[in-house]
Amino acid sequence: MARAQVLRIGRLAAATALAALVLAACNQRGGTENPPQPGDQAVAEVDGRTVWASDVKREAVAQGLIGEGEPLDVSSELFRQVLDEVVDQKLLAAEALKRKLDKDPVAQRRLAAARERILGDMLVESVVAGAVNDNAIKGLYQEQLKLAKQSEEIRARQIVVATQEEAEAVKKLLATGASFEALAMERSTDTATRFNGGDLGYFTTDVMPEAYEAALKDAKVGEVVGPIRVDDGWALVKVEDRRSEAPITLEAARPQIVRFLTYDQIRDLLEKLRARAKIKTLIGPPQDVPGQPQEPASAPPVPDDPRAAEAPADEPAQVGAPKPADKPQPKAKPSPPAKAAAQPAPKADPETTPDQPPAQSAKP
Repeated sequence: MARAQVLRIGRLAAATALAALVLAACNQRGGTENPPQPGDQAVAEVDGRTVWASDVKREAVAQGLIGEGEPLDVSSELFRQVLDEVVDQKLLAAEALKRKLDKDPVAQRRLAAARERILGDMLVESVVAGAVNDNAIKGLYQEQLKLAKQSEEIRARQIVVATQEEAEAVKKLLATGASFEALAMERSTDTATRFNGGDLGYFTTDVMPEAYEAALKDAKVGEVVGPIRVDDGWALVKVEDRRSEAPITLEAARPQIVRFLTYDQIRDLLEKLRARAKIKTLIGPPQDVPGQPQEPASAPPVPDDPRAAEAPADEPAQVGAPKPADKPQPKAKPSPPAKAAAQPAPKADPETTPDQPPAQSAKP
């Protein structure tokens, strides 16, 4: 058996029962030979039933091989690979139907669960498609820009030496007109910045050690401050430039905004549905099991409002600016993590934790 075929069968194994039964139910009801969507292309036939290009693309999206809305060339190797898997699924479904597996009570419940899941996903997709549009994305972006606090960025150079006396001697040389860059390359012990003249690039003072933050707070452009006590000795720092922090662009913020708006729509939809429904839980609370791992006592509490974790209820999180990561930085105190993780768009799950709207980026 060819290796590609073995791999294909392996990928099918986990989903074969559910996919086969769902497709069997569809086959039992009969299909249509009309294109399921405008411009669709027939790419194969299985026992007289047409396989459409949209069927293959949908399977590729389900497997995570392409993103939703991404093209998939029918002449590509990937398309042929997924087409083979779709054909296999249809053959398995037809065989399951012949064996009357769809009549089994367990199979009936699995088919019903799959139908509910698909219908739920379709409802979510339709609600999100109507609400998460370009106007909504731009509107939230503009709101965040208005609330954003503009920080100041500093560009500086440093010379790090072992003792305070050596730092004072270097400062005297600078006062006589010696080049800061040349002395950094000659005298500095900081290997991360020494060979580029001590250049630290642009940064905000809140990501620097407290000694740097205090010394640079009121320093003027061109001024040399220090000696400053640092972990590796003593540092002299020259301020090269000061500028306002640039806000994140719309295109950079778009993925996080889309995730946030998507979650917002799903949450609102589920709240309305739950408010109208009569729901009664028939099981008790979870029981403590001896030996079960316990949540650390220091774990932060989960807020009632998912968005309250990052911002007050009346103040959305702010749009910040990305920081350049190509310049070596001095040893800094730990920065807070980015407030919006790149997670997949949430499903219709009432316990899903949302992404936040674009927040202040983590500093380098």
